[in-house]
Amino acid sequence: MAEPTPVPEESLDPADWNALRAQGHRMLDDMVDFLAQLRDRPLWQRMPDAARARFSEALPTGPSELAAVHEAFLRDVMPFSGGNLHPGFMGWVQGGGTAAGMFAEMLAGALNANCGGRDHAAIEVERQILRWSREIFGFPESASGIFVTGTSMANFIGLLVARRAARGIEVRREGLAGGKQLVAYTSTAAHGCVPTSADMAGIGLDGLRMIATDAHHRIDLAALRGAIAADRRAGHQPFFVVGAAGTVDAGAIDDLDGLADLARDEGLWLHVDGALGALGVLAPDLALLFKGIERADSLAFDFHKWAQVPYDSGFIMVRDGALHQSTFASPASYLRRETRGLAGGSPWPCDFG
Repeated sequence: MAEPTPVPEESLDPADWNALRAQGHRMLDDMVDFLAQLRDRPLWQRMPDAARARFSEALPTGPSELAAVHEAFLRDVMPFSGGNLHPGFMGWVQGGGTAAGMFAEMLAGALNANCGGRDHAAIEVERQILRWSREIFGFPESASGIFVTGTSMANFIGLLVARRAARGIEVRREGLAGGKQLVAYTSTAAHGCVPTSADMAGIGLDGLRMIATDAHHRIDLAALRGAIAADRRAGHQPFFVVGAAGTVDAGAIDDLDGLADLARDEGLWLHVDGALGALGVLAPDLALLFKGIERADSLAFDFHKWAQVPYDSGFIMVRDGALHQSTFASPASYLRRETRGLAGGSPWPCDFG
């Protein structure tokens, strides 16, 4: 009887680790050269039609060599990046990253860590950043926080936690059906993600008041108090106010201390959108401009702006960590926690967003 033909073992490992190592070094050297020569390159250049057309090619049906993909990247992608890496880039509010950040991305990519939960070192890194962020902004040890894609998502999470605080745990099951109309407040200089968040959270655009700004482009506190009073007379439930630690149009910083006093007096949740400038608290000559940020109920900011960390690296902190967790924690069986082993380490980041 003939021996059965052995089935070759299938693996995602490379056939030749040394060849992969050599190709990887070529790719790394090319990117280091790219960053080192950045100042000599144009800040931005239009992608030629020929290069753009190659992104409309048909779906490939077979494998591609890594070296060929590398060459295509060098030809069609690298020369036509967004420009924010260049030291002359002054548009929008985008960090440029650093060479060290590129290497950090390589280390993180090799681990391919799922940071939603379980007990492993990558999550301890995130918890360390939370501890440092509490210290930076003067938040209590009970404050919680997680990494998100950016402050747009962080602002949305802040609104959802505030909604949970205003309507109780029942809001997760019943939604906003019945009860008074929830009303949120921000300034006319707020980022566009704030109205979008109100829309997605079920508050609706009609439930968001855009308050005028004063001569310094800050939210007008007197106008805000008047709007809150009018909403209470109309039978609505004011619950949430967004202050800016740097507006996108003028870089204005709201009177955060004054907003904190108002939020305390009116029983509102104070959320601070710190995407543009919150990390300015690390600069001794700017820190006083952010007085009151430590009193926020929630704070959203980006490491990928002033801190020049590679994209995406947004962060949300919530003063009441237990409330934050109760807004998102899920009882799904596949997320069951254990007291030891890889399934330990509770609470997990997925309990907070």
